Amino acid sequence: MAKATIATIDPREAEHFGRLAKDWWDPRGSSAMLHRLNPARLTYIRAAVDTHWGGDGASFAPLAGRSGVDVGCGAGLLTEPLARLGAAMTGVDAAPENIGAARAHAAATGLAIDYVAGGIEDWPGRRFDLVVSMEVIEHVADPADFVRGLADALADGGLMILSTPNRTPLSRLAMITIGEGTGAIPRGTHDWDRFLTPEELEALLADAGLRVIDRSGLSFSPARGFVTSSNEALNYLLTAVRA
Repeated sequence: MAKATIATIDPREAEHFGRLAKDWWDPRGSSAMLHRLNPARLTYIRAAVDTHWGGDGASFAPLAGRSGVDVGCGAGLLTEPLARLGAAMTGVDAAPENIGAARAHAAATGLAIDYVAGGIEDWPGRRFDLVVSMEVIEHVADPADFVRGLADALADGGLMILSTPNRTPLSRLAMITIGEGTGAIPRGTHDWDRFLTPEELEALLADAGLRVIDRSGLSFSPARGFVTSSNEALNYLLTAVRA
């Protein structure tokens, strides 16, 4: 499989998210939407992990003895819970400011997480049992090259889980017109033209030698908040393995 050959980091995107670093762990701050997304993401990841590795659903550490990498980790909102599930976690982010905030928060909570500033293409030859990247591919310079980098980081028998907004009229309305327009999401966070449909992302994964084994929508319920569902119009998650 071809290695990533060019930098996947978009410097403008890294700068944008780096400016948000100080508020990342504030559930009412600029990253409030990510805090709301996290429970649904973790529910999906836990189910995928238990299915793939035969977990019983009751273990507090279903990832014990396994390595994981969170690509585009921000300040560690998802990385930390995965470490608590037992994984030896690495967090990678393009913004050094985010890595600084992530290291400080992990140290304060007693978690041993390896945080590194850079892109996934900076890790040739290193592989992980679990590769996750949430709401990141829509921000990279070259999605195909980014996916190849993720595939190169996936160990044999491993599991990859991604999420990203779908390119639909609903996502434009909800995430840009309303979300960014009202300040619920920092203005300039999204470029709707860079969103990928599920079919487009699955094609990139197939080209990188991966096979999608599950896909789920991520939608909003007024009563329950963000939940996994069959509705992919706003956002979706998928699980992939080596083909």
